Amino acid sequence: MKPVTVSKIRAAKGKEPLVCLTAYTTPIAQALDQSCDLLLVGDSLGMVVYGLESTIPVTLEMMIAHGAAVSRGAKHALVVVDLPFGSYQESPAQAFRSAARILAETGCDAVKLEGGAVMAETIEFLTARGVPVLAHIGLQPQSVNALGGYAARGKQAAEAEAIVADARAVADAGAFAVVVEGVVAPLAARITSTIRVPTIGIGASAECDGQILVTDDMMGMTFGHVPKFVRRYADVGAAVKAAAEAYAEDVRARRFPAEEHLYGATGPKIAAG
Repeated sequence: MKPVTVSKIRAAKGKEPLVCLTAYTTPIAQALDQSCDLLLVGDSLGMVVYGLESTIPVTLEMMIAHGAAVSRGAKHALVVVDLPFGSYQESPAQAFRSAARILAETGCDAVKLEGGAVMAETIEFLTARGVPVLAHIGLQPQSVNALGGYAARGKQAAEAEAIVADARAVADAGAFAVVVEGVVAPLAARITSTIRVPTIGIGASAECDGQILVTDDMMGMTFGHVPKFVRRYADVGAAVKAAAEAYAEDVRARRFPAEEHLYGATGPKIAAG
């Protein structure tokens, strides 16, 4: 399979839906690669991998380390790495410095940033300098403190119009695709029919040009609250727990290691006592 390019993602508008998942490590990237068009090294790793309460504390160094790991494992899917909070909002120049580090130090294909019309100038600045950008509008986890929580967006007419304006602004600024997160389904469908680049939905509409989920949610590897928009395609967490319990029982009963797991002595036998 040929590697997926930014141009191929852009050209997918209105065609077969794009398949996208998150990845944070080389083995997971290898497992997902052939099934996906796009792998996102999301700053969600702060919560999924590091147990943080939000994405806010995630650093550029963390994103680079995990981005490099995923890039080493992906041979087919387009790899996109999130710009973390505080690494791009100050100015287009700051965003370029951060993006340049990510591209150079991870080998990824593009970066993602959150924000609508307010980030249009930055997106235009980056794309003009050779940095492909995946935009992210609607519910923006990096702005959750300002937004007042993780509730769905676009229920009120004024907010819906602002989100549509955000979608137009980032598409016109040069984003090759737009993640639309946590908005009511009719609004996501409207955005998809309005802008000329693909939309990638999460907690949005089936009419988006693609879908993305956090892989750990999709596999049943997260514990506690599961968002309404998640479908679990496996229960890996339960399987891991069961395997750990079986291993513990065998160790405590001295059933493991068994004879077949031991290395035989090749030298002279040691006399007992």
